[in-house]
Amino acid sequence: MEHLADRNWEYLVDLLPADWRELAAQSGAVRRLRGTATMDSLLRTLLLHIGHGCSLRTTAVLAKAAGWAQMSDVALLKKLRVCEGWLQAMCAGLLRESGLTMPATAGKLRLRLIDGTLIHEPGQTGSSWRVHYSFQVPGWQCDRFVLTPTSGRGNGETLRHFAVKHGDCLIADRGFSHLAGIEHVQQRGGHVIVRLSEQNTPLEAADGQPLALDPWLERLAVPGQVDGLRAWLPAARPQDRIAVRVCAVRKSIEAAELARRKLRRRAQRKGQALREVTLRHSDWVMVLTTLPDALASAPEILECYRVRWQVELAFKRLKSLADAGHLPKHDPASSRAWLYGKLLLALLTEKMQRHAAALSPWGGRWLDQDPPQEPLA
Repeated sequence: MEHLADRNWEYLVDLLPADWRELAAQSGAVRRLRGTATMDSLLRTLLLHIGHGCSLRTTAVLAKAAGWAQMSDVALLKKLRVCEGWLQAMCAGLLRESGLTMPATAGKLRLRLIDGTLIHEPGQTGSSWRVHYSFQVPGWQCDRFVLTPTSGRGNGETLRHFAVKHGDCLIADRGFSHLAGIEHVQQRGGHVIVRLSEQNTPLEAADGQPLALDPWLERLAVPGQVDGLRAWLPAARPQDRIAVRVCAVRKSIEAAELARRKLRRRAQRKGQALREVTLRHSDWVMVLTTLPDALASAPEILECYRVRWQVELAFKRLKSLADAGHLPKHDPASSRAWLYGKLLLALLTEKMQRHAAALSPWGGRWLDQDPPQEPLA
């Protein structure tokens, strides 16, 4: 008799890229299925550890009881390590299926999406960590994975956690809009595209006075209208200032109203007073960049940042999935595989939501061969 869990698994497998089994062989994840009988059993075991936050030891016990795998926790860790490429390839496949589009400017730049999240390991003795990670696009390869404590100087979200090569372009949200991090990237020959945080990133005009954004923003009165404004980041010596551009687009009326509601709810939840300038500027999306005009225009800058918008839901889902779990902390390969597994689950969740909205009122497909017939009147 088929169990509901098996039917649910079949549905989940249907959401994976069509060539997910071939990808396992190509990546070297399953040269030998030692410890598991099938690739389905192997993936099920890995997602039990990654998705449910079970420790390796607990996963090994549960997988054995379910008949999926016969391996120790040490063997499971080794298997997770060799599955890094397989999990990454499935993530890339799902992102391609989602209709992710890359701007033409991306061909001139080496784009890296930057983000971070907190991990709280379960149990009374569970540790808390902050994970900082970087994905290259469009290949969706994790090229940086850093663990730091959740508190202490220098452990917050900052671009200084990331090694930068000449020509890199780091794309991040407003949590990374800090002067020290932007300087770190600039000094190493890289560029940034970050959502502007006016409180953490003060801007200056050409004469060194604080930059007034309101007169310029008010000129962008039509939804979808885009423009760029020259500015500078302050420094101890005027000659050390960093030239930047603020690129802005006017939101639609609906998007602006939604943003204001979110700001009010967040301020109420945290018991904070909402700044008038924050509420006023919620009518626009403002992005700060160090890219020169010759490399990208203002519309192209916003198109590059839109790559992040297109995966923002998956990033948010990844953070919620990563909130609790046992993270491999001493092995870069298994740590990256763990992160790919979290992203895979986030992308599958988003795909399930798209199916629920598009396929049927009840949010799924028929699990039986024939749908039930409606009773006759």
